Amino acid sequence: MQDALPESLPEYYAARAREYDTIYLKPERQDDLRAMEAWLPRQIGSGSVLEIACGTGYWTQFYAPHCSQVLAIDAAIETLEIARARVPLAQVQFTVGDAYQLPTCNDHFDAAFAGFWWSHVPITRQQVFLRGLHKALKPGARVVLIDNRYVEGSSTPISDRDTDGNTYQTRLLKDGSAHRVLKNFPTERQLREAAAPHASEIEVREWPYFWALSYRIS
Repeated sequence: MQDALPESLPEYYAARAREYDTIYLKPERQDDLRAMEAWLPRQIGSGSVLEIACGTGYWTQFYAPHCSQVLAIDAAIETLEIARARVPLAQVQFTVGDAYQLPTCNDHFDAAFAGFWWSHVPITRQQVFLRGLHKALKPGARVVLIDNRYVEGSSTPISDRDTDGNTYQTRLLKDGSAHRVLKNFPTERQLREAAAPHASEIEVREWPYFWALSYRIS
């Protein structure tokens, strides 16, 4: 096994692309996933949506059929190829993009969604990310974030922590390589405090293995 390297997230997810969706096969998480798959479309609505870090399009497939337009970005070409095959809808565009430098569009979006991205945002960059995201949205737009809770025995153990309070996991891929990945597990209070400067109607929902933050930008 190789030593873990502090590589970028695009490099890690490019290497992981073909095995990424196996995370959704964990038996203990199936009830949560079914509940979230039904919950998400109701939160996002039927307008135009900007999705950040769409990955393989796993979550896109559940809400996109109900939306007028979806622009879904990811930094890894390898995951986007899977997403395009999974969600071949005319109203959905998958494109390479940077979550901190979002594409410039003539029309602002009615909603934004990010699945399993917030946990990879360094604590010191959270507000930078949110301000950039909100600039791409209409006033009063809905923002929905979903991510993991840390559950002993199901989650990959935390391997270390930095001086800013970010936590890291050492993840192993099928080729034997090891990867040091930033993965934070915020509390409900931390989620509400992050959204509070920008938001109204803040709601935090928790399932046994996952959480969701939903709010409207003010």
